[in-house]
Amino acid sequence: MRKILPLIALLATAVRAGTLHIYTWADYVSPDVVGKFEKQHGCKVVIDTFDSNESMFAKFKAGAAGYDLVFPTAYMIQVMHAQGMLRNLDHTKLPNLKNIDSAVLAKVKDQTMAHSVPYTFAYAAIAVRKDKIKEAEASWTMFGRPALAGRVTLLDDMRESIGAALKSLGHSINTRDEAQLAAARDVLIRWKRNIARFDNEGYKAGIDSAEFHLVHGYSGDLFQVQMENPKVEILIPREGVTIGCDEMVIPMTAKQAGLAHAFINFLLDPGIAAENMEWTGYYCPNKPALAKVSADFLQNPAITIPAELQARCEVIEDLGPDLAKYTKVWDEVKAAR
Repeated sequence: MRKILPLIALLATAVRAGTLHIYTWADYVSPDVVGKFEKQHGCKVVIDTFDSNESMFAKFKAGAAGYDLVFPTAYMIQVMHAQGMLRNLDHTKLPNLKNIDSAVLAKVKDQTMAHSVPYTFAYAAIAVRKDKIKEAEASWTMFGRPALAGRVTLLDDMRESIGAALKSLGHSINTRDEAQLAAARDVLIRWKRNIARFDNEGYKAGIDSAEFHLVHGYSGDLFQVQMENPKVEILIPREGVTIGCDEMVIPMTAKQAGLAHAFINFLLDPGIAAENMEWTGYYCPNKPALAKVSADFLQNPAITIPAELQARCEVIEDLGPDLAKYTKVWDEVKAAR
């Protein structure tokens, strides 16, 4: 009996601690931050990644039930909430919610953070190898340059790439106008003939190695590559870019909702948020944390966009039934030769 009791106590501790299963984008949480959380809470964190909101949503629609915390973009959160996929948050377990910038909350649908908490504000921008491209310009029209054929990638993301084409024409990324969408389709098909592929992951290594000379990518990803390779330059197209607010949500099927709340609160601690920001390269809307990051970090174009350019940037919205118009355009682009 004396030997069995310590074993029972050990097993009970393991059960209490548990494993937190997170579903998020690649390279989206600092491994050191994860390690600190595991040590503080005596638990294990397992992270799986997705490469688009649509693939993540499709997995949940197919019955995925093994995740405790997910990091979708705001427009997809609206869809998930409408379909009853998300838990309401217990604010008594989230005292660090007070650190979220109210200006950011004004831009999202769930302004009371009833079921979602802003994690990052990011841009889909472009990066160039400045040692390979002469006269690079901050414009979406770069993707049409014949001299770059085979050395270019576009995001394999319907809303981002159609949005880039729409912006290049001076249209809103959330337009419902079918004529504008048709024009964007034609632009994308023209760009497609120039690109190596549509890609959501390999562009980082590709721009680093100079396999690609121009890529369309997420600001944090591009920031991480630029920090390692000064030959990579980030450009914010003058026509404007998409702004994505990724947020933290707890699925209805979560088995470790308590740990999920604890992880959200942990990430919102100013010191942890600052450390995480500098590692990921993404802007976290945590006001106290911004006082703890370096000046160089805030001056990087992947983090801070000039005010006059911000006015031409837009947040991706849930389009409801009109999303079918984008799906049709995307299918036509993918099928085009």
